[in-house]
Amino acid sequence: MTDINALINELKQTRDEVKLKIHLGSKELQDEWNELEGKWDAFEAKAKLGESAENIGEATSLLGDELAKAFKKIKSAL
Repeated sequence: MTDINALINELKQTRDEVKLKIHLGSKELQDEWNELEGKWDAFEAKAKLGESAENIGEATSLLGDELAKAFKKIKSAL
């Protein structure tokens, strides 16, 4: 579970950085951000469940990787 906690912490930090800058971004980036927020909510819910279920933890890890890539993409575009 340490890996998932590290991933959550990294994603939260990147998400917070992007959230602070997103208001300066283009409409396209703002739309992408809104879509990611929905995925973030799903990720957080699955991560909590993943603490007690290994198979859900794997799915959560994949979703976390997707979120990390998307957050970094938006961050580099800002």
